[in-house]
Amino acid sequence: MISVQNVSKAFGPKKLFEDVNVAFPPGRRYGLTGPNGAGKTTFMKILAGDEEPDSGDILKPKRLGILRQDQFRYEDDRVLDVVLMGNPALWSAMQEKDRLLAKADISEADGHRLGELEGIIGEEDGYTAEATASELLEGLGIPQEAHEQPMRALAGGYKLRVLLAQALFGRPQALLLDEPTNNLDIESIRWLEKFLHAYEGVLVTISHDRHFLNAICTHIADIDYQTIITYTGGYDDMVRQKGQVRSRVEAENSEKQKKIAQLQDFVARFHAGTRASQVQSRIRAMEKLKLEDLKRSNIAAPFIKFEQAKPSGKQTLTVEDLAKSYGRREIIRPFSALVTRGEKVAIIGKNGVGKTTLVQMLVDQLKPDGGTVTWGHQASVGYLPQDHAGLIRPGTTAFGWLRELEDKLSNEEISGLLGRMLFSGEERMKPTDTLSGGEIVRLLMSNLMRTKDNVLVLDEPTNHLDLQAIAALSEGLGRYEGTVLMVTHDQQLIGEVATRIWALRDDEPVLDFNGTFDEFLEKHPDLAAHHR
Repeated sequence: MISVQNVSKAFGPKKLFEDVNVAFPPGRRYGLTGPNGAGKTTFMKILAGDEEPDSGDILKPKRLGILRQDQFRYEDDRVLDVVLMGNPALWSAMQEKDRLLAKADISEADGHRLGELEGIIGEEDGYTAEATASELLEGLGIPQEAHEQPMRALAGGYKLRVLLAQALFGRPQALLLDEPTNNLDIESIRWLEKFLHAYEGVLVTISHDRHFLNAICTHIADIDYQTIITYTGGYDDMVRQKGQVRSRVEAENSEKQKKIAQLQDFVARFHAGTRASQVQSRIRAMEKLKLEDLKRSNIAAPFIKFEQAKPSGKQTLTVEDLAKSYGRREIIRPFSALVTRGEKVAIIGKNGVGKTTLVQMLVDQLKPDGGTVTWGHQASVGYLPQDHAGLIRPGTTAFGWLRELEDKLSNEEISGLLGRMLFSGEERMKPTDTLSGGEIVRLLMSNLMRTKDNVLVLDEPTNHLDLQAIAALSEGLGRYEGTVLMVTHDQQLIGEVATRIWALRDDEPVLDFNGTFDEFLEKHPDLAAHHR
């Protein structure tokens, strides 16, 4: 059980939450939701003990599994050992045992202590610990040969997988997982879902993966109205229920504002008259109904509408015998395909299999070793790469950057594009140097809406976006009449948008499937186990 009692947190004048009381009982799995900036990560840090609330108390079990994003902390440690550190009692006992056994002379006291340590190690399942840790690592896609290596030998995304294994290890009574599916491919996400379904403690997780939240959550804890409201079911269930809650809260706010207006009118009319006691009574009533106490919803969804200046020809993209190798490893075996106008292709596969390599060859950012890429008549390609570094010029503002790219649109039209992506009012003049990851993606999408291309090539477009923005992206791509090629691990986005699947697999040709994601999984049961 995790119990939150009267917890408040603010940064300067901005209140994130106030007097929150919520309990997370064992056996339940909670998704912690709210838009970017609502305070999800701050609340998770408070639960973990990494940050203090302004007021209130947190009661939690001793054995916590916490996913921390400090992947460079363990550079010299063996991968398996980093996982074992997830059980501090076991790890401490094993370390002390090794120190005592390394002594030249073991005293009688040392012998007694070794006996105590053996007891602790036995109680903590220490004699099967390495095998358990290996199972976790393999489930998360880290091969056996990497388990004995130091952490520095792994790529950054794989280091985070080790930290996830560390959080899951050692039978924690509660799990606090902030973005556990980041850097996981679909196969590893499926494994994690299965693990969490079998987990008996309480889980609190932050995720921008709607499919993941729907698959694992028994409840949603949503940060809004400066508090936390819990809903039964997954993310989609919460969205349905939240509409009802929002209507009720907004109605209460509206009634409160009407009452304030009536009181203000009475005070204005009679403040100089003979009804002084009644005026004072109204003033006291107004003080109890302060306008700043009206808690408003922090929900803000962008409106994404991709349009075409003019359609492309029927044969939008022709790929012939496209191939790429790095050293002796064939990343893309000779691949041919014809993409026609209006098709929406999802490019899927586990991390490192070559999805970004394929996309970069399609948009001429990377030269193939063989084969050709031919864009059809009047094809106009809008490209959103996975790596956003250097795409937005520093030293200007969001508005200034778009203005530099476009001299034909009016200031009002540019403001409209920015407003659709939640850059309204002062946000339009936000310095580009200070933009968050989510703001950078939203600004780049504002530009894609500006250019009105008839082909969109998107490499991991959901990175850094919150759930509302991802849902808006899915709607925007669904309505778009042009052609889409997108790399994503977001299964809900694939299911809602894709009409064709290119599945990349190790040491095999690209599997080109015409049909939806559900049809793909049905037709290829050998792959369904990895994608469901």
